[in-house]
Amino acid sequence: MWGFPLPVRALMNRIFVEKKTVHATEARHLLHDLRESLDLPGIEAVRIVQRYDVDGLTEEQFVDACRHILSEPQVDDVSASLALAPDETAFAVEYLPGQFDQRADSAAQCIQILTGQGKPFVASARAVVVRGP
Repeated sequence: MWGFPLPVRALMNRIFVEKKTVHATEARHLLHDLRESLDLPGIEAVRIVQRYDVDGLTEEQFVDACRHILSEPQVDDVSASLALAPDETAFAVEYLPGQFDQRADSAAQCIQILTGQGKPFVASARAVVVRGP
């Protein structure tokens, strides 16, 4: 129809990276701050989950990037979706379009080095999952 072959486009990929419980010091500090500073004693637990959206990679390149750049297998759990228990509530914090996201830019540069290709699009957000009333 177009008269020329369309390029093969890689799909947008999303992963969620969360520190394993024993290594989740930032989540423990946030839980303490919420309980003590904001006087929210009903909060039972807090999880902090880093979300990455990556575009411009093949499936194999994305798996390599997840394993070597976006997570540390020894201390992180990685999943394709954010699972919430019935008593959990989540909210996400991310940069607005046009704002500089250093985490995403650094990840994109590292992925570029890993693949030896052009710089992929990477966006990141931080999800905070709170358990309790």
